[in-house]
Amino acid sequence: MLFLCISNRRNFKMEIGRNLSDCPTHHQHKKFKTTHQIQTSGDGEIPKLPEEIIVEILTRLPVKSLLKFRCVSKSWLWVISSPQFIKTHLRFWAKDATFSKYRIMLTISDPGFNLKHCSVRSLICEPSTEAFNIDYPRKHPYRAVWVVGSCNGLICIAINEKDLFLWNPSTRISTKLPPVEVKMIPGFYNIFGFGYNESSDDYKVLGIFCAFGNVGVYESVVKLYSLKTNSWKRIEDFKGGEPLDDSGKFAGGKLHFSTIRGIGLDFRWDIVSLDLETESYGIVEQPNYGEGPSDSSLGVVGGCICILCNYEKVRVDLWVLKEYGIKESWTKVASIPYLNDPGKFLHSKPLFMLPNGEILLVFGMHLVVYNPKDNCLRHPETSNFGAFLEADVYIESLISPAASEV
Repeated sequence: MLFLCISNRRNFKMEIGRNLSDCPTHHQHKKFKTTHQIQTSGDGEIPKLPEEIIVEILTRLPVKSLLKFRCVSKSWLWVISSPQFIKTHLRFWAKDATFSKYRIMLTISDPGFNLKHCSVRSLICEPSTEAFNIDYPRKHPYRAVWVVGSCNGLICIAINEKDLFLWNPSTRISTKLPPVEVKMIPGFYNIFGFGYNESSDDYKVLGIFCAFGNVGVYESVVKLYSLKTNSWKRIEDFKGGEPLDDSGKFAGGKLHFSTIRGIGLDFRWDIVSLDLETESYGIVEQPNYGEGPSDSSLGVVGGCICILCNYEKVRVDLWVLKEYGIKESWTKVASIPYLNDPGKFLHSKPLFMLPNGEILLVFGMHLVVYNPKDNCLRHPETSNFGAFLEADVYIESLISPAASEV
């Protein structure tokens, strides 16, 4: 175990040692196999370490510890705040085999609107899981809150379906987006999506505003927000049918929307994508289902687009697009049975999938875990939350939602 001994700062030594020993990959790295004692000078100053060693140590610490350790020295503040370190830290924990930094954000509406969060690992592996209250922008029990989506530790939320915020629940930092102005006929509805353009290192929010004219003509206005410019711009109108009232799903550098078009025998359910780099639309080819499902829903699991196909409340098949853009890579990873009362709720959203095949998913207004080995479902034991409206996965990170820091 690697300890950094700091005179008169035993709490730092203890916390670094504890977090490094808990790190699942700690013993996999040769450079950490030998115990080192780094002594300070007589005046209590922190010794100068090679930057790569400092980065190796800090990368393995959770966000909560890093936020405290910024005050250790100016050099540590510089390292922890640097964009390169923030991305390195995110990549390290995103690949963590114990998925210990992934969390669920729960949208609650009873007795008032609220958000709570809990650990993915605890839900799947522990006998009981507690959810925790959290402060978020413009929190109020009578203001509806809606999670648009999450990406790299940032969450986009909408308050009363109009005020949009980019928010990091781990650092408690948020940015209010400027108002998006559209001129539409009364009665229009809006759909949002949140994602990341890696080529420009920019986080973007897409707004689709839809309305039907007096003769049934469908119209749309589409606007795209850039965190780098902190502004909205209008892009090409939506193509590919009428988007269903559901948030865009981000994967492969694109936002994806469920759409419908046609009637009767010409009816189609499609997946329309918008590339956040080229700002162009496309259609995602679907798998060969064989027997047609009675209902389908779009989701994301493990960073991949997925489809949940319901078959008359008997079972639900989960298809995952493992290689984006390659139709043949669609894989049916599970056929999940229904519980004893299939008429009451539907499986509606996969949240997390483990390497051993276990799947955490939403069943009605509750969470269930499916184990493919015995083909059984179980309800995780939880406290401080019951029924919820929505559940979304995010990862703890240091990514800033401030436009000036992108």
